[in-house]
Amino acid sequence: MSLVAIDARHSPLARVNALAKLAATLVLGVALILSIDWVSAGVSLALTAILLPFARLPWRQLWPRMWPILLAAAIAAAATVLYGRPDGQMHVEWGLLRISDGSIALALAILLRVMAIALPSVVLFATTDPTDLADALAQLARLPSRFVLGALAGLRLVGLLIDDWRELGHARRARGVADTGRLRRLAGQTFALFVLAIRRGTKLATAMEARGFGAPGQRTWARQSRLSPADAVLVAISVVIAGAAIATSMWAGTWTWILGL
Repeated sequence: MSLVAIDARHSPLARVNALAKLAATLVLGVALILSIDWVSAGVSLALTAILLPFARLPWRQLWPRMWPILLAAAIAAAATVLYGRPDGQMHVEWGLLRISDGSIALALAILLRVMAIALPSVVLFATTDPTDLADALAQLARLPSRFVLGALAGLRLVGLLIDDWRELGHARRARGVADTGRLRRLAGQTFALFVLAIRRGTKLATAMEARGFGAPGQRTWARQSRLSPADAVLVAISVVIAGAAIATSMWAGTWTWILGL
C-alpha cells in the first residue's frame, strides 16, 4: 500500500522510474533557487501547469497536498510585502511597515517560486510508491541499503501519524482529559504522539536489526529497478522547463543571482 491516496495507476507518470522523478524535481528546484526573480518562477510554474493535464491526476485530489504549501507561501509573501527590504518607490511607511516596489516584487517572486517548486514535486511524488523509490535509490543510485531501508520504514510510518492522532484524541476524550483547554489539549496530545512515535521507531529498528537489515554484504532485491526511455523524456522535459525559465528571466533583465541579495 502506498502512502499516497491518489489513484495514479492510469497516469503516465506511474510508469516512470522513481529516480528519474527525483532527478527531474531536483533539476527544477536547483534552477529556481539560483535566482529570486518572479519571471523565472512564473515561466516554470506556467509551463508545469500547461503540462499538468498530461499527468491525468485529478486536481481535487492534488489540492489537499498543495494547500498547506500555498498557505505557507502566502504568509511568507505577505510578511515580505510588509517588512521586506525597501527598494524603489515607497507606497506605505509606518513604523516597521514598509511597502515598496521592491518588497512587492520580492513577495511575488517568493510566492511564485514556492508554487513552482511545490507543484511538480507534489505531482511527481503523488505517482511514486515509496518502495519503488527505495529500490531505485539502492539499485541505481547505489545508496547504502541500511539508509534506504530505514528511510523507507520511516516513510511508511508517517502514513500512520494521522490515524495515531485520531486514536489519541478518542482515548483522551474517553478518559475525560480532553476538556482542559485547547492549547493544553494540543500540547498534551502532541507530546503523546511524539512518545508513541519514538516507541514505534525503537521497536521497528530492533526488529529490522533482528531480521538482518543491518548486516554487511551485498543484498538481493525482490524487484529490479530499471531505467527506460520514458525516464529520459521526463528528465529532458525538466531541463527544458528550467532552461526556458532561466533564459526568459535573463532576456527580461529580471535575473537576480540569489547570492547577490
